[in-house]
Order: sequence, then structure tokens, then C-alpha cells
Amino acid sequence: MKYVINLVILALIGLLAYALVGGIKEPIEFRNEQTKRKGAVTEKLTQIRSLQEIHREIKGEFASSFDDLAFVLKNDSIPSIRLEADPEDPTNEDKYIKIVTYSSAYDSIKAMGIDLDKIKMVPYSNDVAFEMVADTTTYQSTLVPVMECMTKYKVFMGPYADPKYAQYDDTYNPEARIGFGSLASPNLEGNWN
Repeated sequence: MKYVINLVILALIGLLAYALVGGIKEPIEFRNEQTKRKGAVTEKLTQIRSLQEIHREIKGEFASSFDDLAFVLKNDSIPSIRLEADPEDPTNEDKYIKIVTYSSAYDSIKAMGIDLDKIKMVPYSNDVAFEMVADTTTYQSTLVPVMECMTKYKVFMGPYADPKYAQYDDTYNPEARIGFGSLASPNLEGNWN
């Protein structure tokens, strides 16, 4: 009888130890995965924002789709404007000469290490693309191009897309959106900080 009681106590100790390790391990794994996955998504969103700024520089507006973005960046050139002083020309009131040169957008993108064919895919998702919308809006009496690019946390958090993980991070909501831009104002700030 004494051995049976000792075995039961030993089994209870083992179960409690297992529960304790599991209770400590799960929040640590969640935080590590959240940091890794959010970092990859943030990096991709930062690249998309840079590409959209180049597109706007070329076309004067943002791309409304990833196909349009890739096409323009593969086939067009980035204008570079340089002003040179010309104090000798009495007809030039600004005293500057505007010189415009063009460089291949695709070469610049390749130098940045960005793959235009894969840029639209959310990291750690099952081939889900970012949601991207571009438009124009009137802001301070001026028509300006605007855009936003977003995805939901549940798209890239995989097994951690369950709302139960909010117990480890008060700000975590798998339905929340992460991205940049605004359709109401010319703002390309990201909300990932």
C-alpha cells in the first residue's frame, strides 16, 4: 500500500511539473514567434512603402495593384532632378538650370535586394497577398494621391492566431490590422510601433 501511495504522489508531482513547464513555455514561445513574424511582416511592409514612393516619383500617383507596381518598376525609369547655378544668365530669374536625368527603376530595386515577384505575399502566410488600395483625396484643398497597405495578424501568426494568446500580450488581437498609409490623408506612416 505504501508503494502505491508513493507512486500516486510521484505521478502527481510529474503532472504538476509538466503543467508548470507548459505554463512557462507557451508564453515564451508565443512572444518569440510574435516578434519573429511581426518583424518579417514589418520589413516587407517597409519595402512595399519604398516601392510605392518610387512609383509615385515616376508616375505621380501610387500603384493600385501589385501587378501595376511591378510592371512600372520593371519597365520605367526614375527621374533625378539636379539644379545647377547659372548666375550669368540675366533672363533666368531663378539663376538655376534644371537638369533631369533618368535611371532604371529595376536596377535600383535589384540593388535594394527586393524581389518584385514575391513582394505582395505576406510572410508566414499560405500565399496570402497584402491588401493594397490606392486613390486620390482632397487634403487641405489639394487633390493628393493616397494609399494603404495592410494585413491582419491572424494571416501571419499561424497557430498563434487564436485570441487566447492575448493573455500573454494585452495589445495582441488577431483581428487587428498591421500596415501603413491612409486613404484619408497623405500619410505613409506604419502602425507597427
